[in-house]
Amino acid sequence: MTRDRVKPGLALAILLAWSGAAQAQLTPVGLWRSIDDKTGEAKAEIRIVADAVGVLSGRIERALVTGGEPLCAKCADDRKDKPKIGMEIIRNVRKSAEKAVWEDGEILDPDNGSTYTLRLTPVEGGAKLEVRGSLLFFFRTQTWVRVQ
Repeated sequence: MTRDRVKPGLALAILLAWSGAAQAQLTPVGLWRSIDDKTGEAKAEIRIVADAVGVLSGRIERALVTGGEPLCAKCADDRKDKPKIGMEIIRNVRKSAEKAVWEDGEILDPDNGSTYTLRLTPVEGGAKLEVRGSLLFFFRTQTWVRVQ
């Protein structure tokens, strides 16, 4: 009789764990491989984290291309002349109250030193992330791939 009670409880625990893992994938939090929208090449791995109140930030963990400037020489803020590896390129992104997007923060392109208003949208069940940076009426969208 005890065995019958354990099975439904175990099934419920597995279901809750699975649904929690699936739900966690629907956020930008995690490790992502950035894909250059012009060349289609993987450029870097970026780790996005949330603070205690859910505000997102992201740092470059690893470069996937060789060559290039190791420092952000074109940056104009506190990141000027700092190493790109370990650099915070995503700042102050918050979840939208109405939509399944995170926005109102900024993203830095360390190759040209420009910062853009940012919108992050998980797609394909959280396997990919649409990263849209905009400046006035101009925008650029990349699709990043989740690193498992």
